[in-house]
Amino acid sequence: MLKHFLQFKDLSRDELLYVFERARLIKSRFKRYQPYHPLVDRTLAMIFEKSSTRTRLSFEAGMHQLGGTAIYLNTRDTQLGRGEPVEDAGEVISRMVDIVMIRTFEQEIIDRFAAHSRVPVINGLTNEYHPCQILADIFTFIE
Repeated sequence: MLKHFLQFKDLSRDELLYVFERARLIKSRFKRYQPYHPLVDRTLAMIFEKSSTRTRLSFEAGMHQLGGTAIYLNTRDTQLGRGEPVEDAGEVISRMVDIVMIRTFEQEIIDRFAAHSRVPVINGLTNEYHPCQILADIFTFIE
């Protein structure tokens, strides 16, 4: 079953515990310079309508460190910025990548994209929700 992360409530308690445990293990390996590349040959499309230094850097560096590739797409430079329906973008982009992260203004945009995507979609931030930041904050508290 296709799993999106659009709001914090999209993850169950068990899934959250799993994510935090995996993060702890990956971080530990990274600190000891032990290569861990489970995302070799995997590609993340990062779609930004709302710019951000930290979000872009963290997703791009994370994909690289895990062996994958991240592609930066600014909506101003794509058909999305020229009026392409979000639904069409969801169908087309998801045929070419393994996962999508979107940082935009309206939650409805991510919801519509995800409804037409063949791959998981992550909410990088909207005016309504910032689930990745919540995960990072909780993980920091756990540590």
